[in-house]
Amino acid sequence: MHISRVDLNLFTVFEAIYSEGSVTRAAQQLHLTQPAISHALNRLRQMFDDPLFVRQGQTMVSTPLARSIIEPVRQALRGLELTLTDNGNFDPAQAVKLFNLALRDVLESTVLPPLLERITQQAPEINLAAIQIERRELVSELAAGTLDLAIDMLLPLPNEIRRQQISRDTTVVLARRDHPLVKGKLDLDMYLQAEHILASSRRKGMGLEDFELSRLGLQRRIRLRCQHYFAACRVVSQTDLLLTMPEGYARIANQQFGNQILPLPVSMPSWDVYLYWHQNVEHDPANRWLREQVILSLSGK
Repeated sequence: MHISRVDLNLFTVFEAIYSEGSVTRAAQQLHLTQPAISHALNRLRQMFDDPLFVRQGQTMVSTPLARSIIEPVRQALRGLELTLTDNGNFDPAQAVKLFNLALRDVLESTVLPPLLERITQQAPEINLAAIQIERRELVSELAAGTLDLAIDMLLPLPNEIRRQQISRDTTVVLARRDHPLVKGKLDLDMYLQAEHILASSRRKGMGLEDFELSRLGLQRRIRLRCQHYFAACRVVSQTDLLLTMPEGYARIANQQFGNQILPLPVSMPSWDVYLYWHQNVEHDPANRWLREQVILSLSGK
């Protein structure tokens, strides 16, 4: 079928249904009526000779064909959007836009407050969604435009993904205020003698500090593995367990617990945080503006 015979608006509907998993929510996203979305979906089904979406309960589940074409469709729509908007002008004070930012939960407390302070001052109609995705999906999400930016540790990503280091953090150890071993100072013998918490979203595997200890032929006892540093800080306040974590987040998460914050008695690489974006939006005015806000907010300017 020649592209001149295709209504390109249908692909906007296709992407909305795929993203929302619902005809009703797709209609709300596109500001169209539900019958209009249903009519467009019927035309898409005829065009591809495939149902594309099958209802399961309250959700529209994509067929294998729909899953195979979603990324090319998203990239094409993103390219058209950039073509229409990339005129070098972007007025944050007038823009109405939602930016999607991939951000791991441990970084939310340090990144979002200063970033939102800047954005709300300059752009009253710009919203931000901070979401967590699988790292293996990062490249495809940035390429498709479903993500505008990502903030994470240094990752082995292809050259099409641009990056810039935006912060650096040191590693500290938390111990409860009246810890029987730790009284304002912590040496390596104390650290190894104590029991520890490992905060990780992974079900198994060593923490970064464990890799550094193993290089020295040392090992610590992990008594508790949990998912979030905040919960770990509370456990520290009520037990003799120690918690090793980035200092920036420790200062925030520990405020209500009053645990001791001490230097890690082992040399460890810094926690370097990077900002990631796709080469397709390198010169996009809106994306460039958001990148600038992230960088400036974390620099304290």
